[in-house]
Amino acid sequence: MDSFEGTAVRACRAAGEYLVSEFEAESLEANYGTDDVKAVADRGSERRILDILSAEYPHHGIFAEESGEQAGESDYRWVIDPLDGTNNFCSGIPYFGTALALLHEDEPILSVIHDPLHDDTYVARRGEGATLNDEPMRADSDVASDHATVSFVIGIDVLRNDGLQTRADELDSALSGHCKRVWKSWAPTLDWGLLSRGKLEAVVCFHPDEVEQHAGWLLAEESGARLANEGDLFVAAASDEVFTTLESVI
Repeated sequence: MDSFEGTAVRACRAAGEYLVSEFEAESLEANYGTDDVKAVADRGSERRILDILSAEYPHHGIFAEESGEQAGESDYRWVIDPLDGTNNFCSGIPYFGTALALLHEDEPILSVIHDPLHDDTYVARRGEGATLNDEPMRADSDVASDHATVSFVIGIDVLRNDGLQTRADELDSALSGHCKRVWKSWAPTLDWGLLSRGKLEAVVCFHPDEVEQHAGWLLAEESGARLANEGDLFVAAASDEVFTTLESVI
């Protein structure tokens, strides 16, 4: 696990350094679709991550957001989000990151999320807790639900399905009626980081994308967040009171 963690942190930091340089140089070339955006920087970041992972673990499987599935010869599989927050990146909004999750026999065992603009690195190892910049952290907050800030995350599938979008709108309305603010950042992995250090009161995900959910959910779990999921609806909170409130309204 030490080797896995060290390699994953190195890969995320290499990708992060590249993204910061492109962001500061305003190298924001991208292809814009009706419900998504793909930046040149996505591919550049992914290439740097893949180079490191493939050199260290050539037999591991990989699922990367841009290049898709690469079959491996072992029970280990990496899930890569090379640029979480592409819309933010391309709009000049300084809120984006990189994320890796390592799965063993389909169970996440390692999560690394890197916020390159703040030089913050979140790590979770199954059964061993979570850290921020190598210091232990906990998902604890004493903010009451009526003053809470809750991140609401929807996956790309929701935007492409009218029925799912209707349900997402219902969830959004329910959350808005029971907390101070519903936060929609378009960089979910950084939201998971904030929850896991007690800076957000909750994260609610509806049909989240795989490349971000594995890393975020393990980080929340290992930081002690209160968790529940039913199908493709996931709830994580930094206090018992907020968790109970969210469970009752959604």
